[in-house]
Amino acid sequence: MTASTTCRTASTTRRTAGAKSRIAAVGALAVTGALLLAGCGDQTGGGTAGGGKKEGASDGASAAPLFDQLPKPIQDKGVIKVGSDIAYPPVEFKDSSGKTVGIDPDLADALGKELGVRFEFENGTFDTLLTGLRSKRYDIAMSAMTDTKERQDGVDPDTGKKVGEGVDFVDYFTAGVSLYTRKSAADGINSWSDLCGKKIVVQRGTVSHDLAKDESETCERSGKGAISIEAFDNDQQAQTRLRSSDAAAGASDFPVAAYAVKTSGGGKDFQLVGAQVEAAPYGIAVAKGDPLAKPLQAAMDAIIKSGEYDKIMAKWGVEDGAVRKAEINGGS
Repeated sequence: MTASTTCRTASTTRRTAGAKSRIAAVGALAVTGALLLAGCGDQTGGGTAGGGKKEGASDGASAAPLFDQLPKPIQDKGVIKVGSDIAYPPVEFKDSSGKTVGIDPDLADALGKELGVRFEFENGTFDTLLTGLRSKRYDIAMSAMTDTKERQDGVDPDTGKKVGEGVDFVDYFTAGVSLYTRKSAADGINSWSDLCGKKIVVQRGTVSHDLAKDESETCERSGKGAISIEAFDNDQQAQTRLRSSDAAAGASDFPVAAYAVKTSGGGKDFQLVGAQVEAAPYGIAVAKGDPLAKPLQAAMDAIIKSGEYDKIMAKWGVEDGAVRKAEINGGS
């Protein structure tokens, strides 16, 4: 993306994801359509798992297979603190009871069993998560965050200037960006180029925001009229605005857009239009050079090999975004 380095999905080279993946995932998401979109609170302890300790073992040695690979400070406290914007269903959100649920919390539970520690989710505004990581408020950021070269290097994609030391990523999923409209007002929109002279709603600082700005410039150069962009703190606010305004469309990461289409108004509010673009990996972010990256990678590979990863993907209807191997800094 060309905005802040806290984007959810990358905005590097434009790529189109196949329609097959969109249709398959939308169908599977019907299974989870009964879950309610809910607001997020200040903090939650969702996504907890641990392996316990070996009887008689010294220094808190855990029975979990990968506990010994963890950095000593993480072993000692037994907790990995996770910064996350818990308002992004189905990736992470609160259900009707206030419990943190979704793809990321389920993966964290599975990773915790391999590592023998508990993952503790703390809610934060998306564009502040990397700041919290740098200040050591969080050990990791796990929030549908896309692995990009700019973010690895700490470079502001707008200016090309280095603004920080960057982060490392453990990649675990692939997603593109989708457009969606009100069912009653598609207005012939099938791609980003159809938005010239129209209004779009997006989450601030995301690739959708950047794509809208890029397309608006293209529209202006072609004489078709700029895109009017309304940006919000979170995706649910953007969805609310789309339901009640003259905006022509919204844009978000595909799993989120598909979930909104399936659940908002009982599936009567929105529809997906066009194909996904900007297919890129989600990654768990850690501080640059943090030794925690390697055990996280090993744990992710372990749950992929065991089949637990595939069960989580199937539960949330996002099998087409599954990866077969966890990579470090695989984004471009």
